[in-house]
Amino acid sequence: MESTINVHGSIFLLLRQFANEYKEGTWDYLLRETGLEEKTYNIHENYPLSDLERMILKASELTGLSEDTLKEKFGKQMVPSLMKMYQNYVDPSWKTFELLEYTELVIHKAVRKEESKANPPVLNVSRVHDNLLIIDYFSKRKMGSLAVGIIKGIAEYYKESDRVKVISLSNPNEERVQIRVEFL
Repeated sequence: MESTINVHGSIFLLLRQFANEYKEGTWDYLLRETGLEEKTYNIHENYPLSDLERMILKASELTGLSEDTLKEKFGKQMVPSLMKMYQNYVDPSWKTFELLEYTELVIHKAVRKEESKANPPVLNVSRVHDNLLIIDYFSKRKMGSLAVGIIKGIAEYYKESDRVKVISLSNPNEERVQIRVEFL
């Protein structure tokens, strides 16, 4: 019997913020339309991935955006909140390149230690040279589009989006996704 794949509650709280920025009441609509209106999402708990997938599908239908495009937009929008949550782990001298290079070693390591129920994706980041990173994303949640959005959001956060090119080198809906990040 395969165990349920879970998503940390913080993702649902960030999705609520994202949905309601689209249009007030969208979160309640998503809950109602997916049959999840009785659910309450707590930041320190885990919930089935299927809940998130149902909401993303319904939001895709509502907006007319593909699920991958919606996940990417959601990822970009998450960044200011994530930066605020994890500011104690981010060196103030870092920019996009360094934050990406050290996310797994510093931030994800701290998240796993402090929040035992959190299970962020594993990121193997390779510095090819000073202007190129290759990120191998591993997660049973298969949310590579969200990761691409977060990377683009980090570049926006640091006001470097005009000089950072993010390319998914593989299907973003797989457990392993390779992402190329070029610094122009």
